[in-house]
Amino acid sequence: MTGMAILNLTDAAVARIRALQEKSGKPGAGLRISLKEGGCAGYEYDMQWAEEPNPGDDVVEQDGVKVYIDPGALLYLLGSTMDYQEDRLKAGFVFDNPNQISACGCGESVQLKPVDPEVVEKIRG
Repeated sequence: MTGMAILNLTDAAVARIRALQEKSGKPGAGLRISLKEGGCAGYEYDMQWAEEPNPGDDVVEQDGVKVYIDPGALLYLLGSTMDYQEDRLKAGFVFDNPNQISACGCGESVQLKPVDPEVVEKIRG
């Protein structure tokens, strides 16, 4: 599992985060990702705009944008790819998460399994 990133961002996700960042008028801000319990499958991704990371957050910087990952979400997000998708009916961030066991039918919540904490320490180096 060495060489795995905490979180990968697609070009579309980077572009959307950059657009949100510019619109906010806060050039140093980033998108903070956490998990909250809810939905039929157990967890929902929660994203909030943050001017700086909270203590303990992991910071992912890619192509000039920042994503802050809540420590409680790290073991569930490790190795995920975040994308931004638009179609005629909806638009939003989506995750390709190797830790996902299942998802609810409406796509609003997921069931996740945590990664072994030793893997996180290897990635952090």
